[in-house]
Amino acid sequence: MVNYQTLLSKVLKKTKPRQADEKKLNNLSKKALEITREIVKKYQGKAILAGSITRGTWLPNKREFDIFILFPEDLPENKLEEHGLLIGKQVIKQLKGKSFVEYAQHPYVSGVVDGVDIDIVPCYEVESAEKIKSAVDRTPFHVRYIEKNLSLELSDDVRLLKQFLTSNKIYGADAKTQGFSGYVCELLVIRYGGFLEVIKAASKWVPGSIIDLENYYKKEDHHKLRKIFKNQPLILIDPTDRNRNTASALSIESFLRFVKLSKGFLDRPNVKYFSEKKLPSITGRELKQKRLQRKTELLFIKFSPPKVVPDILWPQLRRFAERLQSILEETKYEFKVMRKDVYSNEKDLVVVLLEMEIPKLPPIQKRVGPTVFAVKDSSRFLEKYKKPLTGPFVEESNWVVEINRKFVSSHEKLVDSLKKSNEILKSKGIPNYIADQLSKGFEIFSDDRKILKLVKRDKNFGVFLKKYFEKESLV
Repeated sequence: MVNYQTLLSKVLKKTKPRQADEKKLNNLSKKALEITREIVKKYQGKAILAGSITRGTWLPNKREFDIFILFPEDLPENKLEEHGLLIGKQVIKQLKGKSFVEYAQHPYVSGVVDGVDIDIVPCYEVESAEKIKSAVDRTPFHVRYIEKNLSLELSDDVRLLKQFLTSNKIYGADAKTQGFSGYVCELLVIRYGGFLEVIKAASKWVPGSIIDLENYYKKEDHHKLRKIFKNQPLILIDPTDRNRNTASALSIESFLRFVKLSKGFLDRPNVKYFSEKKLPSITGRELKQKRLQRKTELLFIKFSPPKVVPDILWPQLRRFAERLQSILEETKYEFKVMRKDVYSNEKDLVVVLLEMEIPKLPPIQKRVGPTVFAVKDSSRFLEKYKKPLTGPFVEESNWVVEINRKFVSSHEKLVDSLKKSNEILKSKGIPNYIADQLSKGFEIFSDDRKILKLVKRDKNFGVFLKKYFEKESLV
């Protein structure tokens, strides 16, 4: 029989922070909270500590904590932001750290003090989580729920789950990762009673699985929940708000990866599941082999990223890739995108990869019109194609013409579609920030020399390409 506990104890030794680090973080958070509480008195506010530090579930490489400032509900929004930033900057200054302003739904102060990241976030103190004014107003309810329901004995189980997910790149509810948040990890451990129990349960999950800790919904109503949270693979009802799925950020891919990893760990338990796998960058030889094997065309659209936070950048990049596919495939019998993906280092490089089934189409194109019995539609079709290359003629009962194709390569069509002003690009459905960047310039290429030049410049792009070609099986 497999001794899971021996293995997990071994992992935990590496996963738990050192006592000195824990003491340092606890002392700093206590001091920061005291300073904040003293300052907020004059603003009729309150301050609480938030994040994994409050329940001892933080990982050694995550030296951070949050302080939430709770303001009265009747305070105007502009004053909440003004007071929040003022207090945040004062706190970081008194701690002798460096501060800067970040932006979510409200601006907030982020600071670094002696190597520790501190976020000081303003929010409203509301009666219930269902009456929140913005997403950050939920956090105090989450803090209280976890403090009440997560026993100290289970803190290490949360750490194990976080490490398991982190090592496999599915920890984090941010727009890039689309994985499991820390709060979701804590709720899962509360629900199932431990790390191993979560893994056993997850190994049996299917898309559309429902977890309702507070039993807000009867089982016979679960089909209604699946309609409300359509296409969300895991529905984990927020115990502080029955109308919210805490796992809404989770992508289907991340969900299926977790299910597969859980099955794998139970079948063959190994510490490797808790260690990050370093993938090498693609080599020139590998790229050449993949191109010969696939015989498709790779199109790369390269430009500089807009100056926005990652949680805005990544959704816009994905929507941009979707829009490019629809532009290329908008006419029947036109270009076909086999697969696509997006990459960014979030600093100075964005690359959208489109893999085309065929690089070129013939110069002649067939257009099939309405049936000859549809007199009005036939008239419009014949008027539209007055001077075709061939026809009009009839196949079965439909009018047919053959015309010159406007674009014989997908490269040509993309250049024609994207080389426009930002306003025209936006009218074509290109996301706003991406449209603004494209109007400043972009490059489309497909040759190996330019691809490898980019790989040399950015090794992570080379890793991205290797992962693209060696797509992981999810079963």
